[in-house]
Amino acid sequence: MRILITGANGLTGQKIVGQLNKSNIEYRATSMGPNRNSACPGDRYASLDITDPIELKEVIADFQPDAIINTAAMTNVDACEDDIDTCNKINVQAVEYLLNCCKVRDIHLIHISTDFVFDGTGGPYREDDERKPLSVYAKSKYDSENLLLESNYKNWTILRTIIVFGECENMSRSNIVLWAIDALKEKKELTIVNDQFRAPTWADDLAWACIQAAKLNARGVFHISGPETFSIYELVCRVADFIGADRSLIKPISTSQLNQKAKRPPKTGFILDKARKILNYNPMSFEQSLLLLSQGR
Repeated sequence: MRILITGANGLTGQKIVGQLNKSNIEYRATSMGPNRNSACPGDRYASLDITDPIELKEVIADFQPDAIINTAAMTNVDACEDDIDTCNKINVQAVEYLLNCCKVRDIHLIHISTDFVFDGTGGPYREDDERKPLSVYAKSKYDSENLLLESNYKNWTILRTIIVFGECENMSRSNIVLWAIDALKEKKELTIVNDQFRAPTWADDLAWACIQAAKLNARGVFHISGPETFSIYELVCRVADFIGADRSLIKPISTSQLNQKAKRPPKTGFILDKARKILNYNPMSFEQSLLLLSQGR
């Protein structure tokens, strides 16, 4: 099997590379600009702008993958509100280019999506629950899903996920868990939203699910997240407890007080039965993930 990874310099992409390094699966890691992951050999990396259809076709033709795992995306929810064109170019148009390439060569496309395609009034969600995106980012992911769902080409997988956390080399963006750990260690006071509920996802678990979907040629939509849904406030409190920090540093605040630019779903979370049954997905608990994260720091 040969797997091409987009967005390979990012957190999930680096985790996929790390796991593939321990397998006999050939891979080509791609991302914008130079390779930022020392675990990825230079001969297994190619610079790729997935919004350039000509460049995309050339890289795919050169490597001839059996599967493409698309981890590339514009994921800053508030930034997407300010730059709708770039958001749609990366999150929707590039997916259409990928899908077209996959159709021509019968490549299995594995596309990562988000819990934000739901409006958060009915969580936790199953794969076939009604989607109602609330923001520009959410709508872009909804539209990218529809490209696959409405296509006559069926060799694809959508993996929806929630708040991916972990650590990798040369991170371009932090995540809430790393941010909370560093801030609490510095004894900073944190104001954290207490009425948004999520199921945080260990990046290694998501990477495993991506590779497993490729191995099994599992098709359709799967929900991939951590096993527990709790508030963002509780998430940070549990981080504090794990590292022995002072919980009194953490101050709750409501969504209405935050004035976030993009609207967020109040409660998501996933029902993981389908992924457990078909992919044999068995995610880490939050505390197990924190332990592994602490051992790697």
